[in-house]
Amino acid sequence: MSGEMELYDLRVVVDRIEGRSVCGLRPGDFFEVRESSRVTIPEGRHFCLYAMAAVLPLLPAKQRALAAGDWMAADSEVACPDPEERMVMRIERTGVSRMSTQDLT
Repeated sequence: MSGEMELYDLRVVVDRIEGRSVCGLRPGDFFEVRESSRVTIPEGRHFCLYAMAAVLPLLPAKQRALAAGDWMAADSEVACPDPEERMVMRIERTGVSRMSTQDLT
């Protein structure tokens, strides 16, 4: 079965840090996901693995078109698991990638 599909490209941005920044991230730091699974971080920057792990399970749903009443369509904030840091990240849709289903598994 072959066909075309569209997935949203995403940017995960550090929105705010309400505690102590243990991992060295600052508001505005981000990583991006394009073309289904390509993760990029700006050159010379980093992103905390534990913060990234907290948001990763939500990204496949945010990459797809969602029904207007779906909670994932309205909610875009994710908290880092470090209670001392209290970092909040925001998932943004930045564009659309069109892909062939044959190119994916």
